Amino acid sequence: MTTTPVPTTAKSPAPPPRSVLLDPAFLRLWAGTTASGLATWALPFVLGLAVLHRDLGAAGLGLVLAARTAGFLAAVTVGGVLADRHSRRAVVLWSSLAAAAAAPLLAAGLGRSLVLMTFAAALAGAGQGACRPAFQALTAETVEPARRQQANAAMTMAVRGSTLAGPTLTALLAAFLDVRTLLLGIGALWLVAALAPGKGGVVARAAEAAAAANAAAPEKASGSAAPEAAPGSAAAAESDAAPSARAGFRAEFLEGIREARRHPWFLAGLAALVAVIALGYSATSVALPLISRDRYDTEWVLAAAMTAYTVGALGGALVIARLRPRSQGWAAFAGLGAYGVAPLSLILPVHPAVVVAAYAVAGVGIELFNVPWFTATQREVAPDKLARVSSLDFLVSYGLAPVGLALIAPAIGHFGVTPVLAVCAAACFLVPAAAALVPTARHFARSAPAEERAG
Repeated sequence: MTTTPVPTTAKSPAPPPRSVLLDPAFLRLWAGTTASGLATWALPFVLGLAVLHRDLGAAGLGLVLAARTAGFLAAVTVGGVLADRHSRRAVVLWSSLAAAAAAPLLAAGLGRSLVLMTFAAALAGAGQGACRPAFQALTAETVEPARRQQANAAMTMAVRGSTLAGPTLTALLAAFLDVRTLLLGIGALWLVAALAPGKGGVVARAAEAAAAANAAAPEKASGSAAPEAAPGSAAAAESDAAPSARAGFRAEFLEGIREARRHPWFLAGLAALVAVIALGYSATSVALPLISRDRYDTEWVLAAAMTAYTVGALGGALVIARLRPRSQGWAAFAGLGAYGVAPLSLILPVHPAVVVAAYAVAGVGIELFNVPWFTATQREVAPDKLARVSSLDFLVSYGLAPVGLALIAPAIGHFGVTPVLAVCAAACFLVPAAAALVPTARHFARSAPAEERAG
């Protein structure tokens, strides 16, 4: 006996993904990340006000800021391991609380105890360093892959926006509040960073629900119960692995390094970042004030160029939030290499407007790299190793920046500004171009996107 098949209806196309800015879980994470970024930026500025008010000497300022950097570098790798070992939300909470606790200690030591201030600055840096890889991994837990580029662009825009508006806001507050109160305000920002983000795991729970629904559909049709886990299945492997002892800290950190080495595009990107930050960014940070004073005889060029860089970065983040280049890695490396126009503009005797425009181009380019870079790391790296790999990113890029600053100034004094800037500009152009030739660099992925393979 035959039955008439039920006619099938054509599936309607899936609706476009909702904007990430309408997602309450992401907005909570965005608020926490923004608060941590604003607190991180504000501390050196407020300590600079303490120097102006003679509550802290110039040597003391250098010691306190060096202690913060040391705390950051010491904690960023520890934070990466902890964020992969435990709840990312818990790591963000406790590291931000540590940074918040440092603020009243800084206020108590101001003008009284440089030792206490140095300890507090190291604690603040440790909290900042430990939370950075955890925030990166928490973004991947909170936002599904289709919206992560938009989410990372929103994070970048918040940080750049606070950098742009922060000096004005802090200067206004300084007219009514003393330095100790401003330091306590930084602690309040860290409390927001600690308490605002949600638990995370939204993406994992959604995937588990979809998998359970897919598994239940054939069982419901056949009326059979779910089979027990086979000895070689993933569930059985997970249950077998549960009682096993956890590897040590060093072993887990090395496991993160091995995961990073599985992605040639990641290693190439790190090398390009080191060249641009340690050479290009360091050279321009030292040379721009000198050239603004000696060539143009005004501080306006310095202020306008730095403002243009931040505005350009905001524009770059806004563009990359919607732009999806076909060869994403190549486009990102091109954006990173665009930073070379900044040192190049300082070599030539050009109009000040050209220098300002070059810095705006450099700002656009840096975010055309940063946002796809963070998105690809969240997509390609194994989820249980994401925080450790992100910690390597922050360790290398932040760790080598002070080294570059320490070497560039003597190099300029020995060889002169023009030769040093020429070498740094060439490195900014050539190293990202070489990195783009590395296998897997074209798409920031181990394989090409499905649509290109089909083509």
